[in-house]
Amino acid sequence: MLPPFPEGFVVGVSTSAYQIEGATTDDGREPSIWDTFAHTRGNTRNGDTGDIACDHYHRWPEDLDLLVELGVDAYRFSIAWPRQSNLDFYDRLVDGLLARGITPLPTLYHWDLPQALEDRGGWLNRETSERFAQYAANVGRRLGDRVHRWITLNEPVVHMAEGYAFGTHAPGRTLMLDALPVAHHLLLAHGLAAQTLPGEVMLTNNCTPVMPASDDEADHAAAAIYDGFHNRLFNDPVMLGTYPMDVPGVRDGDMDIIRTPMHALGINYYNPTRIAAADGPLPFRMVPIEGAETTAFGWPVVPEGLYDLLTGLKRTYAEALPPIYITENGCSSDEGTADKSRIDYLDAHLRAAHRALTDGVDLRGFFVWSLLDNFEWSDGYRQRFGLVGVDFATQVRTRNDSFRWLRDELTRRRDH
Repeated sequence: MLPPFPEGFVVGVSTSAYQIEGATTDDGREPSIWDTFAHTRGNTRNGDTGDIACDHYHRWPEDLDLLVELGVDAYRFSIAWPRQSNLDFYDRLVDGLLARGITPLPTLYHWDLPQALEDRGGWLNRETSERFAQYAANVGRRLGDRVHRWITLNEPVVHMAEGYAFGTHAPGRTLMLDALPVAHHLLLAHGLAAQTLPGEVMLTNNCTPVMPASDDEADHAAAAIYDGFHNRLFNDPVMLGTYPMDVPGVRDGDMDIIRTPMHALGINYYNPTRIAAADGPLPFRMVPIEGAETTAFGWPVVPEGLYDLLTGLKRTYAEALPPIYITENGCSSDEGTADKSRIDYLDAHLRAAHRALTDGVDLRGFFVWSLLDNFEWSDGYRQRFGLVGVDFATQVRTRNDSFRWLRDELTRRRDH
């Protein structure tokens, strides 16, 4: 049995549009960079695409009923920017959530940039920030009477690094450190959107505690550089109004926009990172964490890293740190329905979160990734993160043991 979280603590699950919706040509949806990337040979495992995914676009009532059965307080989903010309689906989704007593928490950007904007330079082009603000204002006008909390961007560091620096995600550019302008334009987009959206606004950053591979001075220096690149590049500007390194393209007034007050900070946590010095285009390299178990994805399982991360944020940013929500935490499992490793993973991370809360971190909620098995980006359908398993040939949903475990924990919580 999990320790008791305070009254009002939000427990939910998370998904994203391209990973579950399918229906990529329905109702006026435009092509996204992920449509282009996934349909380019060699970019995804087995040539998998999100064309159908979980067919959530058509099966959303069934999926929302799963949320009711699970007993969550809130549902984090993303709105597909390529659907901006027809938001009727999200009207239905939000109304369906509210009718079921579940709070909607939409993310406005989970990596599915319209291909037409990428053709104009994508996030290397400052204009994309302004276009994002216009899109956010449009969504706010349409849904703001029912949605009262928003996430602007999901994991801008991952989108910049994998999409523009290393080329393993859409749009597949390999610019290395020349991708840094993407960071600024993403953060500028966040700030501009935060000034237009009705209600409370959050940014979700992927964060990782960073440890040097040894006591060697070079490894410590490399770890500090990596921490600046992965964590502080996206946390410092929104909380302190500064960058930890030189970032091209910053104009007068930009940092004031980026530092537009947030009501909360979303944190996605999966694992710490161990760093050694390296020669090459980057001065650091990742090395395995010795002794750690790994998920089916090969990621190290280190629950205490979540405690270290949360308490470290509190020490680093002090009064500048807004309340925190864990907006993603979960693991890939190859065990099928009897997914004990996922139960153990979630149990340990929820306990670590509770310990951080007890030690003074203003933690307001915890969202599990993910409700459903889904399209896991360049790894296709191999990795399975769902509390609910999906047979992608038949679209049959199967409740995993982890679903039942979390349902029972939430039932006990309500009963007490």
